[in-house]
Amino acid sequence: MSATPLGTRSLKLKIGSTEYNADVSNCTIEAAAADSDFTSFAAAASGGARQYKLKFTATQDPADATSIWNKIWTAAGTTVAVSVNPYGGTTFSATNPGFTCNAVISEPDGTILGGGADSSTTAKFTIDVEWDLTAKPTLVTTGSY
Repeated sequence: MSATPLGTRSLKLKIGSTEYNADVSNCTIEAAAADSDFTSFAAAASGGARQYKLKFTATQDPADATSIWNKIWTAAGTTVAVSVNPYGGTTFSATNPGFTCNAVISEPDGTILGGGADSSTTAKFTIDVEWDLTAKPTLVTTGSY
């Protein structure tokens, strides 16, 4: 049995130097076979090229210039540093590792503003975001988050 399985409430997400934990409800790093018109024998022997994505659900807040929604609206196409801290600590270690990567900001396919009505006073409009990573994320076991 795993000694330190991930909980579902601790994950932290930092884009650039800004932490967006309060704005994100779902966050994953995903891997898949890379699309390619050419596969070398070396790539095939190693299992093939991989591509990585950062996927998350975020709140919509066009009125806040520092919101993740505004970062997407104003900076699509730029590359940003990302830190995913699944254990939520302030210092990375072997028992509290994190992941760093660079992501290309892109607008979501489909809904970018608005959504369905809800009678809840705390419900918020959200967007589902998927950003391409420039390389496989790096597992970090030292340093500050």
